[in-house]
Amino acid sequence: MFKWLRDIHRSKVRAQPFRHDAILEKNVPYVAKLAPEERAELKGHILVFLDEKNFEGAGGLEMTDEIRVTIAAQACLLLLHRDTDYYPGLLSIIVYPSTYVAKRHEGLLEKDHALLGESHAFDRVVVAWDAAKQGAKNFHDAHNVVLHEFAHQLDYEDGLYDGTPQLPNRTAIRTWAKVFSAEFKELSEHGDSVLDSYGAENSAEFFAVATEAFFEKPVQLRQKHPELYAQLVSYFKQDPAERLTR
Repeated sequence: MFKWLRDIHRSKVRAQPFRHDAILEKNVPYVAKLAPEERAELKGHILVFLDEKNFEGAGGLEMTDEIRVTIAAQACLLLLHRDTDYYPGLLSIIVYPSTYVAKRHEGLLEKDHALLGESHAFDRVVVAWDAAKQGAKNFHDAHNVVLHEFAHQLDYEDGLYDGTPQLPNRTAIRTWAKVFSAEFKELSEHGDSVLDSYGAENSAEFFAVATEAFFEKPVQLRQKHPELYAQLVSYFKQDPAERLTR
């Protein structure tokens, strides 16, 4: 019953007028590369995302529509063409003006770390606004804090933080594991010109880094890592390389 009511509410939200085109045009130029039907779908997703998620300013940042829409547009790009529940465990997006400091345990010690973003299991994502805005405007360098942190949220959806998001069946999981394991090993041992070296930290970071490259350097990723690219096309139901070359 709850799902039925939620789906009706979401349909009503998606049908509302979209009043943020100026923000997308200014801050997220990549949206213009989408086909008309994709842009319409994305705008509907943005409206639902804004309706359901709580945005909080931190470090003195005052929350604005510009911040909310710019971040939501990038997060919702990962949802196009897929049966989505809009990051179901995610409650809040916390936004700092710039690089912020968070404490991390290293063995028995607790140390300060300067961060641009982080994703906590299900409940919240934290990002630096200047990095999120720059990532949205510069959509071709394979560095995008919003895509990276929301890829982690997708990774969490099956209950594990392991670089394998929720996949349809065991065959898909086995194929994904085979391809991603080989690509992770290659990056760890030899580095790469397309995939950021941070992806060699662990399998979860590899998926997040691969997601950044998939959307921001798709032609290069398809050329150099065709099997990895094919897996991401299958999962995201998008082909960014074709989008950029059509």
